[in-house]
Amino acid sequence: MNAKTVLKYASDQGAKFVSVRFTDLPGSWQHLTFPIGELAEDSFEDGFGFDASSIRGWAAIHESDMLLVPDPYRFWMDPYCSEPTLCLVANAVDPLSRQGYAFDPRTVAIRAESYLKSAGIADVANFGPEAEFFIFDSAQFYNEQYSAGYSIDSDEGHWNSGRDASESQGPNLGHRIRPKEGYVPTAPTDTLVDIRSEISLTLGECGINVECHHHEVATAGQCEIDFRYSTLLGTADNLQIFKYVVKNTARKHGKTATFMPKPLFGDNGSGMHCHQSLWKGGKPLFAGDGYAGLSETALHYIGGLLKHAPAIVAFAAPTTNSYKRLVPGFEAPVNLAYSARNRSAAIRIPMFSTNPKLKRLEFRPPDPSCNPYLAFSAMLMAGIDGVQNRIDPGAPLDKDIYDLSPEELKDVPSLPGSLDESLKALEDDHEFLLKGDVFTTRMVERWIDYKREREIQPLRLRPHPLEFAMYYDV
Repeated sequence: MNAKTVLKYASDQGAKFVSVRFTDLPGSWQHLTFPIGELAEDSFEDGFGFDASSIRGWAAIHESDMLLVPDPYRFWMDPYCSEPTLCLVANAVDPLSRQGYAFDPRTVAIRAESYLKSAGIADVANFGPEAEFFIFDSAQFYNEQYSAGYSIDSDEGHWNSGRDASESQGPNLGHRIRPKEGYVPTAPTDTLVDIRSEISLTLGECGINVECHHHEVATAGQCEIDFRYSTLLGTADNLQIFKYVVKNTARKHGKTATFMPKPLFGDNGSGMHCHQSLWKGGKPLFAGDGYAGLSETALHYIGGLLKHAPAIVAFAAPTTNSYKRLVPGFEAPVNLAYSARNRSAAIRIPMFSTNPKLKRLEFRPPDPSCNPYLAFSAMLMAGIDGVQNRIDPGAPLDKDIYDLSPEELKDVPSLPGSLDESLKALEDDHEFLLKGDVFTTRMVERWIDYKREREIQPLRLRPHPLEFAMYYDV
């Protein structure tokens, strides 16, 4: 694709505005909107100037001037704007050096793909995430100096089973999802079929091919919509579009969607299992005659993921809430092992097909709160390190984790138990990220500082509502 293609598409669609989108450090989309007349061929070289000083995790006041340079390969019409609006994904560029901005996540992903090729290992890294999410009828939360709490409401929820028919929500029709029994029921228990179908069709209009959608395990409103894999950068872009479409379609129906990993106590959280594979010259590199049909390259890639997993999850499971999902003993993928079938292992090798082109591995600790550009890049860099250094992943873990004796279990390493621990792991182990200048020391330090100052410390300072129940009468 090139600038002429984009401009012709905009003209054909009758676009009146262009929304130029970029991703902040934590991973949320931001955008500026310009009249379509402001978009020209040279916009894809010169970019659009903007003030980056107020973007989370980005520039200081003295370095606030920045350029947004659109990437012509990805464009679509916004499904939710009342005026026809073209959408473009942009890279943040330093206006003086004309280099990618040091803290722009998308630039990191571009460098990761470039490093993979320059290392001679593969031409393409394909990623396919399964980003689970919840759709609720309402979500209320407040954090004052003198009070704090939250309340979630779902028409599907078992906690609503006593609702009076006289309430404004309408009659209580009785079909409820019991805890941990939400996996793939039909209507009327699954009330979100039509919303998921609408999301799927809208994603198609945005250039994302959906392969399947269904209700997930958790009590109420948990969903999964699987879309076709693409390159690392393409999938990261698609995941940002995916989250935007999910949230706005839910809002269109008077509901609210969240990618928060663990919004419900005592029920399944939302993960984002990441399928990945390497290709070179149009041929898959992960298929072979080793364990579970894997090649030596795939096994070494697994070795790199397992070795660096404690540091990777600082990007891939990057919130304090993430570790309320990653809890040992609850079928969470916290065990640093690989297996063809064991879903409590951090890495699973899908066995649905013997087709070499479908051979891949599934890294299970990530969740959808992550910044996909940084998380995917960290995973790829760990895998590359494994291939370059021929890291042995050890023996597979094919036993049921819950049948292992304490003696056997003590030899299976596990993920960090908190965001604080994962950031410490990243501090101690990030040299593999710096190869090819994919990540920089400044980026890693900025990420760690941001998470500690803006997320860990505020939570550490605030009394928790449960503490009142446990300690008020001490």
